[in-house]
Amino acid sequence: MTPNCEGKRFVIITARFYPQIADWLEAGARRALRACNVREEDIRTYAVPGCFELPLAARRVISEGNTDAIVALGAVVRGETAHFDYVAGEAARGIMDVQLATGVPIGFGVLTTDTLEQAEFRADPKRGDKGYHAALAAAALLGIPADTRVPAR
Repeated sequence: MTPNCEGKRFVIITARFYPQIADWLEAGARRALRACNVREEDIRTYAVPGCFELPLAARRVISEGNTDAIVALGAVVRGETAHFDYVAGEAARGIMDVQLATGVPIGFGVLTTDTLEQAEFRADPKRGDKGYHAALAAAALLGIPADTRVPAR
């Protein structure tokens, strides 16, 4: 069952380093948001060069206001250097930091794979459809009250 997000405003931010993967992820996210009753005019999209730029873009979008949730999309594919570890880890940490600092849900749709073929499989709407799942995650969080507190143990 999909959450009802009628009247909610979403932003999809897509890292375009791998264009075909980015297109598939964004298409999946849009389908999920439509399934959650989000109107097309309530979805804004932004493109960034790579996943490392996603956290700052999310922070800037949130600072403008008018955003209930974000879907962050992209792919980091392991190569022959440690670059993968830095980009994947810092993108994830940065997105989490923005979420926790602002309270705005961010669906994490950043694929971290060993090969381009694995990323293609996970992004393709007919196979892994991870853009769809990332958007659903962001939508689901809108149903949880922002002032929910977990009691200390």
